[in-house]
Order: sequence, then C-alpha cells, then structure tokens
Amino acid sequence: MNFPDGLFGDFWAYLAFLPYAAILFWAVRTAPWKRLTDSTQMNVWFGTLVVLTLIWSMKAGVKPGLNLHLLGVTAFTLMFGRQLAMIGLAFVLAAVTLNMSLRAGNVWLGWQTFALNALALTVFPVLIAHAVLRLVERYLPRNIFVYFFVAAFLGAGIVVVSTGMLTGLMLWLAGAYSADLLVSDYLMFYVLLGFAESWLNGAAITLLVVYYPSWVGSFDDRRYLWNKKTTD
Repeated sequence: MNFPDGLFGDFWAYLAFLPYAAILFWAVRTAPWKRLTDSTQMNVWFGTLVVLTLIWSMKAGVKPGLNLHLLGVTAFTLMFGRQLAMIGLAFVLAAVTLNMSLRAGNVWLGWQTFALNALALTVFPVLIAHAVLRLVERYLPRNIFVYFFVAAFLGAGIVVVSTGMLTGLMLWLAGAYSADLLVSDYLMFYVLLGFAESWLNGAAITLLVVYYPSWVGSFDDRRYLWNKKTTD
C-alpha cells in the first residue's frame, strides 16, 4: 500500500506534489479550525493522529509497494470532516515516513513518493468516506443504525477496497507488477482487510457515539435520533 522510492519514475513522483499541494492548501484554507479551539476537541484530534500513526506503522508485506495495513480513515473523517482528516493524515504519513527513513539510516528515504502516497492513502480514501456519508444522508433513512452500519461499517470496507484497487492500478500502470500478480497476490487480500477495517472503524464510531457523541462531528442526534431535517 505504501509506495517506496523507485517504483515510479521521477517525473510522476515529483509531479504528484503539485495536485497534493493544491488539495492541502484548500484543506487548510477551508478547514473548520474553530472546532479545534476547544481544548478537548484538539486533544482528541492529536490523540487520533498518534493512534493512526501506530496503526499505519503495523504493516505486513513481502514485496515493495505491496504492504498492507489498516487505515482508520473512515472513523477520522466521520469525526472531523474532510479537511481536518486530510491535514491530520498528512502528519500521520509524514511521521511514518520519517520513522522509516530514520530506521533505514537515510533521512531522504521515502520522501520522493510522499505526494503519491498522500494522494492514494489520505486524499482518495477521505473523499470516498465523505462520499459514502453524503449518500447516507441524502438517500437513506435517518436512523442511527443506518449511520453505524452503512456510513461507518460498510463505508470503511468500501474505503479500504477502493484504496487497494487504486494503488494496484497505479502499480500496474507504472509497470511495477503484472496485473495477474496484483490480482492473485495482492488485491484479494483487500477483501479480507476490508472486514477488519469495517470492524475497526465501525466499532470505534459506535463506541464514540454512545459515550462521547461530541467527538463525532458528522453525527447529528436531530437527524439520526429525532428524525428531524437538518441543513447540510
């Protein structure tokens, strides 16, 4: 899932910094920073970064670029929205990349493909998680169980499988691996990872809504408990 240096040409690796910088600039400009002025919310945001950094550091794989790890992106997006999730995940990816480079004894290792990794592992899954939430809000009944099972559980599975398909497609287009190898030895494991991702994010959101609903910004009790219309 994480692309190491050398799998993509220098042109594509460095070109990716342009759209990623534009997206990150948009996120910083439009993020609801007022929410983080609350010390509790800020502590939760930073605490989530620490947890996700640990989760992203635990990965398994045998070939470069084919590492698998949980994302936790859906829960983060449901908690803080697109912009704050993208910004936070940028710090998570930077921490993971820095840790990898320091362990390898080369401070520059991994930074060439940082933007490619960021687009594939932070921007894309956040947008998918947000799209699933919007579909739930627009087309499905206003019910708390719909929120739990579709936006959180099912949404997390969709996010990780979609991310696996995207990264696999990128590796195939780059000529790093054949389509047969990616389908047989890589993409099939994303279905299994999708179940784990669904339970991780779904359970986290369920517990937070029950005990700390103020931490989940996308949960509106007027919509899901009282069934009253709210403005987006």
